Amino acid sequence: MFKYILRRLLLVIPVLLGVSVVVFGIMFLTPGDPAVMMLGEAAPQAEVEALRARLGLDQPPHVQYVRWLGRMVQLDLGRSIRSSRPVTAEIGQRLLPTIELAVLATLLAVAVGVPLGVVSATRRNSIIDHVATVLAFVGLAMPVFWQGLMMIILFTVTLEWLPASGRFGGWQYYVMPVVTLGTSAIASITRMTRSTMLDTLTQDYVRTARSKGLRRQRVVYAHALRNALIPVITVVGLQFGGLLSGAVITETIFAWPGVGRLAVESINSRDMPVIQGVVMVFAVMYALVNLLTDVFYAYLDPRLRTRYS
Repeated sequence: MFKYILRRLLLVIPVLLGVSVVVFGIMFLTPGDPAVMMLGEAAPQAEVEALRARLGLDQPPHVQYVRWLGRMVQLDLGRSIRSSRPVTAEIGQRLLPTIELAVLATLLAVAVGVPLGVVSATRRNSIIDHVATVLAFVGLAMPVFWQGLMMIILFTVTLEWLPASGRFGGWQYYVMPVVTLGTSAIASITRMTRSTMLDTLTQDYVRTARSKGLRRQRVVYAHALRNALIPVITVVGLQFGGLLSGAVITETIFAWPGVGRLAVESINSRDMPVIQGVVMVFAVMYALVNLLTDVFYAYLDPRLRTRYS
């Protein structure tokens, strides 16, 4: 198991290096001079040149990248052009709300998607199965921004049940952002659970358990579901990583004070250090979530440890 974890951990390093090259390249592809953006358009040219020299912007790109990468390894992502605060402080202040939203959306997706997928598979071609399949396709096809706006119109404007924005003040503030963010994950988990359950229910050990006279619930949940959940775990891990990095639209619609909203604000103000920091944080979090998913998957399925160790 240790060799498997070490192997997966080493594979994360080149991925993050590749992301860092792309993120750093954004600064050169984006029009405008960071020094001018920090000092203002009316700043004297001498001050602009002095700031460029102090920031190292007059160095060749590869030298700037090595220096930037060295600072990033030390968790120094620079300072925000807009607020002059350290980027790590800006992101750290917004990170907990994003993680909170992603965790709640993932728990909702698992709590709804797994049971719905099991019921759909055990009652194949029934009305419940057809309804669950249609709902899953609708959940995958529905745009997040449209769903969020429709929920605001219905539950805030029309029914006046839930607040439209904010985070503090009670559980009511969590309902619409969590549901909006988790809808697509519910659909994906439902489809995967249904597919794996249909395949598992046809296996020999399931038929053997039925022939022994075990109760239907025990055969489904103790034998079939336990093995069918192994591929679902991968989907849950990927969905959680996607929710962490894909909460930008949801946080913007509901004014949620998370990293996604910080990214939008930084893009509007062309705050390149914060944008680079946000992308790198999302990349690291996504890579770590995938690593933990692989480790947990290998823990449940010893064949992977034997194959890749």
